[in-house]
Amino acid sequence: MSKKLSREDCAALDAADPLAPFLARFRRPRDLLYFDGNSLGMLPWAASRRVVEALENEWGEGLIESWTEAGWIQLPQRVGAKIARLIGAEADEVIATDSTSINLFKLLAASLKLRPGRRVILTEAGNFPTDIYMAEGLDHLLGDVEVRLADDVAKAITEDVAVVSISHVDYRTSALSDMPALTEAAHAKGALILWDLCHSAGAIPVALGKADFAVGCGYKFLNGGPGAPAYVFVARRWHPLFTQPLAGWMGHAAPFEFEAHYRPSPGIKRALSGTPSVLAMTALDAALDLLIEADMPRIRAKAEAQMDLFARLVDERCADMGLELLTTREHGMRGSHLAYRHAEGYALTQALRARRVVPDFRAPDIIRFGFTPLTLAYVEIFDAVDRLAAIWREGLWQEPRFAQKAAVT
Repeated sequence: MSKKLSREDCAALDAADPLAPFLARFRRPRDLLYFDGNSLGMLPWAASRRVVEALENEWGEGLIESWTEAGWIQLPQRVGAKIARLIGAEADEVIATDSTSINLFKLLAASLKLRPGRRVILTEAGNFPTDIYMAEGLDHLLGDVEVRLADDVAKAITEDVAVVSISHVDYRTSALSDMPALTEAAHAKGALILWDLCHSAGAIPVALGKADFAVGCGYKFLNGGPGAPAYVFVARRWHPLFTQPLAGWMGHAAPFEFEAHYRPSPGIKRALSGTPSVLAMTALDAALDLLIEADMPRIRAKAEAQMDLFARLVDERCADMGLELLTTREHGMRGSHLAYRHAEGYALTQALRARRVVPDFRAPDIIRFGFTPLTLAYVEIFDAVDRLAAIWREGLWQEPRFAQKAAVT
């Protein structure tokens, strides 16, 4: 039987970690053990400096000229090209714009138009709610769309399905979908496929391959900040035929000719609608550089090691707590968070936060611990599990204040 891991063992892992220098490139609040980068990434110092520059110099001094001189007008394409490098796409197949929900609506509508005669949107029964809500909203608007939920999506793909809309990583359990196999299964039935990359882009190397469409957010693993712009992927083969319902002036072929009627841009720009949020886009632009520099395979390797370490420490130090690990321990079959089920999951989450350990909670009983290797040290994993064990041992989680539901969990 191997000996239990010590804090010194974890410190030795940090000393040998080639990504350790990146820790200093983020604003990391003192004594905070942060395991919620899968919901909101930490602030990169470079993003902070870059936004100040955009505020003070570009907006403050350059004003309207900054749309051209500072390159504001190219931000959606520039940011999209950087994201493309993280998801296995070409630079002209991705553009940063709007929110994930809005982009889902655009691509679902586009898919129905590309598959006339098919009116079924198929998605997984446990998909993130907004993915289902936006499909239902499209049905409410059009009145003839069927939103079909399935536990086994691959088996549920039939020849009346227009588009399969699925998350690459399950937001609760962290289960990783087989992207090539599901894409092939959809195409075999003549359906399109739309991937939600919110819990995978920036966390694991993604290869979209033959996928038709994808969306994702900028505020989780991409570290773009709260409400950061989302992005759209449209495979190049669909550019001539792709149309979306929110036809705004920024998606026009020549927006500054101010034509009376819409004429779509010939490429990915037609996925745009309105004016981009320059400050938000600027923060995301700077944050992406760190991920590109660190290299996704190295990030993924450290995340796998950190998840293995966390799970082992929980096994060793919290065996009497009744925590049930819902996430597989098998590498290559999970995203970058571990999900634990516990009857008192919410109270435990709040008690952890009181002890400066920040995971998050997903109803009805799941505690999620996210692993963002550029902002998380190995020794912090030891300290977090140590505090978790103490909370249980001391009964801190039983205090009534920790049962009061907060607005954001």
